[in-house]
Amino acid sequence: MSGRAQLMWDEAVTGYDFGPGHPMDPVRLALTRKLVGAFGLDRELEIVAAKPAGESTLRLVHREDYIDAVKAVSADPAGADGSYGLGTPDDPAFAGMHEVSALIAGQSVGAAEAVWRGDADHAVNFAGGLHHAMPGGASGFCVYNDASLAIARLLELGAERVAYVDVDVHHGDGVQAAFWEDPRVLTISLHEHPRTLFPQTGWPEETGAGAGEGAAVNVALPAGTGDAGWVRAFHAVVPELVAGFRPQVIVSQHGADTHFEDPLAHLAVSLDAQRAVQMACHELAHAHADGKWVALGGGGYAVVEVVPRSWTHLVGIAAGKPVDPEAMIPEGWRQDVFARTRQPAPRRMTDGLWPVGYGEWEAGYDPADRVDQAVLATRRSVFPLRGLLP
Repeated sequence: MSGRAQLMWDEAVTGYDFGPGHPMDPVRLALTRKLVGAFGLDRELEIVAAKPAGESTLRLVHREDYIDAVKAVSADPAGADGSYGLGTPDDPAFAGMHEVSALIAGQSVGAAEAVWRGDADHAVNFAGGLHHAMPGGASGFCVYNDASLAIARLLELGAERVAYVDVDVHHGDGVQAAFWEDPRVLTISLHEHPRTLFPQTGWPEETGAGAGEGAAVNVALPAGTGDAGWVRAFHAVVPELVAGFRPQVIVSQHGADTHFEDPLAHLAVSLDAQRAVQMACHELAHAHADGKWVALGGGGYAVVEVVPRSWTHLVGIAAGKPVDPEAMIPEGWRQDVFARTRQPAPRRMTDGLWPVGYGEWEAGYDPADRVDQAVLATRRSVFPLRGLLP
């Protein structure tokens, strides 16, 4: 199957369910898979259900005592008392929590293995991207950090340089923490400024430590940042760093919660800008990583209007059959959405803002622009550590 893309999917991942009223509604996964099928993209790539991550794999990132705690509350959710971040409002305990969290992690690890072996150039796990989970605790709707586990597996297989690019609205704190001192992993996170959003980390001064100094990169964008600023910030930081790092694999996280309709954050990014950055990550993989690309989902809480469309674009790009932004959404999918959610479904695969325009960084810095101030803070903090001009 070399040269083709894989979509990692097992219907059981929809069991990652924190209960009624929780923002992380698993219907977003089911609706995305349905929309992928409605556009025929499942005929353009291989659908693969990987095994759950076993305990030895989970221990590549997570502490044994934490894994034991997840297993315990998975068997007896009523016993969760907030220890290890389990049984909190963000991460309520539920029956089968360990099993489904390990299954999602297994899809990302399987994606990394397939790309590293050459079974596929690209692999997508939109159920993954649970980037807040820490080695010793759950955090921010995330139990096991599948992104970190995929990277750790790549390192175990012999990768010497892995670039991680995170464009979720929230800082990719768990992945940064896992590789804080590891020069083999370049973590880049673009997110809303920690002054205004969970997890209150991801300042530009956070650049790694020890041998990993300069391997953590954070672009903290002001609330209200829209398409032009968001895409400008991405291109002002990510391509130059990736080119200099020369990764063997790119792992990217595509949380859809940067969108202006997302209820949990404050950026003002459109679906069209999300698609533009997805395409940019794909191009970076081909330009600098021999096409090896593992693409993950992440946050996203506008579960009908935004998430399925955003991640269907991601799957189409990975499959080599990008969906036209102007495409009308199949009526059968829209009817299914209403039957499941009683919410009206979107009609097109665009917010009407394609193509997305932005100013190249090289064209000039505006000292009065808050996005440019954020970009310059990042460049000044980390570019010299990587031998680059800020």
